[in-house]
This record gives sequence, structure tokens and C-alpha cells, in this order.
Amino acid sequence: MRVRLVFVDVDGTLVGRDGVPPCVWPKVESLRAKGVRFALVTGRPGRGEALGYARRLEPSGLHVFESGAVVLALSQDAHTLPATPLKVEALPEGAAREAVRLARRLGLPLEGYTAEGGFYVEGDSPLLRDHQELLGLQAEGADLLHLPSPLVRLQVLAGAEAPLGALLEGLPPGLQAHLAESPKMPGVRFVSLTKEGVGKLTAARFVAEAHGLSLEEAAMVGDGENDLELIRAVGMGIAWGTLPPW
Repeated sequence: MRVRLVFVDVDGTLVGRDGVPPCVWPKVESLRAKGVRFALVTGRPGRGEALGYARRLEPSGLHVFESGAVVLALSQDAHTLPATPLKVEALPEGAAREAVRLARRLGLPLEGYTAEGGFYVEGDSPLLRDHQELLGLQAEGADLLHLPSPLVRLQVLAGAEAPLGALLEGLPPGLQAHLAESPKMPGVRFVSLTKEGVGKLTAARFVAEAHGLSLEEAAMVGDGENDLELIRAVGMGIAWGTLPPW
């Protein structure tokens, strides 16, 4: 089997505690010269550091952000043309509202993301501030029930004492939870909420088909629970770091 497309997770895979190892980029360029395409597949938004990683992996490629809710197309002329959304899956409005109210009742730090690049937080906490530094983005304080455009993803930041079970058990129908971690914020679990049926696998299949490929011709490198279904679906799945047995 020849791998023609490689999907790459960010936190814990491409990016470790000390950032991206310098040996990565020469290898990527070598494989690209042989005709291999790359696509970032991440829960991060398509802005800040994540967008920079995507541009370096595949400057004119398709990349998956927001845990599969957004697929962006990049242009070679990165300095004058913005990324173009090719696929956007907004949260069901009613379910999103219920999830916001649930996180509030449980006292959990909450973030909201829109397809237009909006990044919003409710309240203030060290976790929210640390995460903004990790992303290389500044969030805007807002009431997540009253935003100017629809949400594509909500994200809860759960520390060691957070009532994570109560959150997952209380999620309203229509939403799907994706759990991830980052070596740059040890001990914190990131719970991304997307529209039900939307995840890294669905978005990666869209990207592969846009390139005229099947997932059998692709590889996926990931380290988290939210990477497992895609690792299982591709022709070459590579479990990295502390990924649970599968």
C-alpha cells in the first residue's frame, strides 16, 4: 500500500512539551517532494499557531480544525489570501444553549468557537488564560448564549477536580464529545463538543475525497482518544505517545 495522504494531530503528536521537534519539517518536505500530501487534523481553531502549522505542513492543502467541524483550504499565496472554509458544521442552536447552561451550573471554564474565527470565553480562570497562551490567540469575553454568529464548537477545560462525569452524562442530544489532552497543559482534559456525527473521521474522509483518494490510501498519526476512530479507519494508523490500547 502506498500512502498518498498523511493526517497529523497537533497536541501530543506534532507538538510536544517543547514545541515541534526540528527534525519534523525536513522530513515533511522530503515526503512532499515525493508526492505525499499532508493535512492537519486538530481540535484547535484555524487561527494562531495551528494555522501556522497547517501552512508549513501543506501550504496549499486542506486542513481540519475544530475537532472536525471546520475544513479550511489554504492558498500558496498565504500572505494575501485568507483560508477558505470548505466545510462547516454548526452546532444545533438548542443543544448548544443547553450545553452552555450545563457548564455554567457545573462551574466549568467554557470556550466557544465560530466558523468565522470567533473565539469567546465566559468568565475568567487560570485554565482559560493558559489555553489562550497555548493557542497563540486572545479570546473575547462574551455571553455564549448571545453571539453574533453560530457556534461550531464548544469546549470545556476540565482540571483534576472538575465534575467531568456529570458534564458527559448531562450532555443534550445532538452533541458529540471529543476528549483530548495537551503536553503543554498537563492534568487538563479538553472536552470539545461538536454536532452529533461530526468528528475528525468525517472531516478527514471529506479531505481525502477532495484529493480524489480513499482513506485506505491515507495514514493518521495521533495520540488521543479523539484520534482513535480515524486511526482505525485509514490504511496506516500510527498510535503515538500515550494513546490507549486499541
